[in-house]
Amino acid sequence: MDRNYFGITDTGKVRDNNEDTFIAEKTSGNDLIIASVIDGVGGYSGGEIASAIARRSILQHLNLPNADVPALMKDAIIDADTQIMAEKLKVKDHEKMACVLTLAVADLSRNLFHYAHVGDTRLYLLRDGTLIKITKDQSFVGFMEDTGRLTEEQAMRHPKRNEINKALGFGINIAGQDDYIELGQSPFLPGDTLLICSDGLSDMVNKQEITAILTSRSASLQEKGEQLIAAANKNGGLDNITVVLVKNDKQAQVHEAAKPAAKKAVEPVVVPHSAHDRQPASASVKSPVKNPDPVPDQHVVPVRTNKGLVGFLIVLCLSLLAVNAWLLWQNHVNEKASTDQLKLNAIKPPRNVQEKKLQDTLNKLKGNMLILTDSLFKSPILITEPLQINRDTLYLIAQNGMVIKRDTSFSEIPIAIKPASKHVLLENFTFEDFNTVISSQNNALVFKNVKFINSPNAIQIIYNFPAGKYINGKIPRSTFKTDSLPLPVNN
Repeated sequence: MDRNYFGITDTGKVRDNNEDTFIAEKTSGNDLIIASVIDGVGGYSGGEIASAIARRSILQHLNLPNADVPALMKDAIIDADTQIMAEKLKVKDHEKMACVLTLAVADLSRNLFHYAHVGDTRLYLLRDGTLIKITKDQSFVGFMEDTGRLTEEQAMRHPKRNEINKALGFGINIAGQDDYIELGQSPFLPGDTLLICSDGLSDMVNKQEITAILTSRSASLQEKGEQLIAAANKNGGLDNITVVLVKNDKQAQVHEAAKPAAKKAVEPVVVPHSAHDRQPASASVKSPVKNPDPVPDQHVVPVRTNKGLVGFLIVLCLSLLAVNAWLLWQNHVNEKASTDQLKLNAIKPPRNVQEKKLQDTLNKLKGNMLILTDSLFKSPILITEPLQINRDTLYLIAQNGMVIKRDTSFSEIPIAIKPASKHVLLENFTFEDFNTVISSQNNALVFKNVKFINSPNAIQIIYNFPAGKYINGKIPRSTFKTDSLPLPVNN
C-alpha cells in the first residue's frame, strides 16, 4: 500500500557531494507527519554538518510530548541555529557553514498543517489541480519574483538566484527576532498534497511541469518524487535536489439522501352485512381461503373516506389565500425598498472608476496573486463601498505603493475579508482616514510594508466559536516588527 508521505534526495549532475537532507516520517506517537527539506551551505563538509544538526534538532523537539506544535517547531530551529554557531566557533574549517530549511507538520486528524521556513527552500500546496506556493523566498531574486518584478523563468536564470538573506548560522540572534522565522498554518483538506523542495528543483523545473507531475493520477508518491528528481537532472541538475511529499489521503465524507419509506398498499376491509356474517376475532389471523363463490351480500369498501379529502381541500384553499396575501404584502415591501434605495442612491455618490475596477479585478482573478501597477491603478483610490475579499488565498501587492483613502461620505470598514479566505497578504499599502480598516474572521493575515494613517482601529477580528461548547485556548497578542535583513550570502 502506498504511504501518504515520501522523501528523496539526489546529488544532481554537477556537485560531487550532497549537502541536502530531509525528514519524511511520523512522530513517535504516530499522530503527526514531519516533513522537512534542509539545504546546507558552506563547502564540502560544512554544509552537510549544518544540515545534520538541523535535522537532529527537529526530530528531538517534535517527538516531545507537547501539544503546542508551532512552539516546538520554532524552538527546534532556534536550537539548531545555536548548535550550528557553536560548531562554527569550534572548527575553523566550518566557519562559513549554514543551512536553510522548510519544515511542515501535518495533522491529518484536524485537516491542518503548520509550517516554519528560513531561506529559499520552498513549500507548495497542491489543491484541486492548482499548485500554490506557500512560503516566501528570503532572497533578493525570490522577493523580485514574489512581487511580480521577475517572471518565474527570469528568476530561474537570474545570476543572483542563489544569494540568500536569511539562514541558520548567520550569527544573528534569531531567538530575539519574531519575524526571522516565517511561521504559519493552513487547512490540509482530503486530497491535498504538500511539496517541500530545495532550490535544486525549483531552479531547474518550472511550476507548470511540477504541477503536471504531481497531478498524474496513476503514479504513487514515490514515483512522483522520482519523476521530479529526474526532471531536474534532465534540465541540468546544477545543484543537489531534494523532494518531500505528503498527501492527505482521507476520503471526503459524502452523505446520501435518505430514501422515503415505501408506502404500504391500502388493504380493503370486509364489512359484514349482517350479524350472522361476523367472524370471531381469532379468525383474522388465519390464512385466507380462496372461495370461487363469494357471498353476494358482503361489500368491500376502502379505508379512506371523503371526509379526509374535504378537509385537505379546505386546508389547501386556506393556504393559497395565505400565500396570496403574503405575496401582496411582499410586493408592497419591495416597492417601498426600491423607492428607499432610489432615494439613497440620489444621496450616495456613485462608485468611482478605480474602486470599481479593483473590485471587478478581484472578482475575476484566476490565480492567487494580484499585482497593482501604476499603469492600471492610479493612487490614491477613494473608497465609497467596502471591498470584498472572498477567496481561499490572495496575495495583493501594490508594485510601487498604493494609498487607499476614505471618501468623505464613507463611514464603513473598507476591506471585508470573508470567512472563506484562509490566507491574505497585503503588501505596499497605506490606508488613510478610516476608523477601522479591515474586518477579518479567523483569517490568516500577512502585512508587508503596510501603513495606517489616521486610522485608530486598524483591524477588527471576529472569532467564530461553536455554540454551546466550552472553549479552551489563548488568543495571542499580535506584534509587528520591521524586517532587518543581513547581507546576502551565496547558497
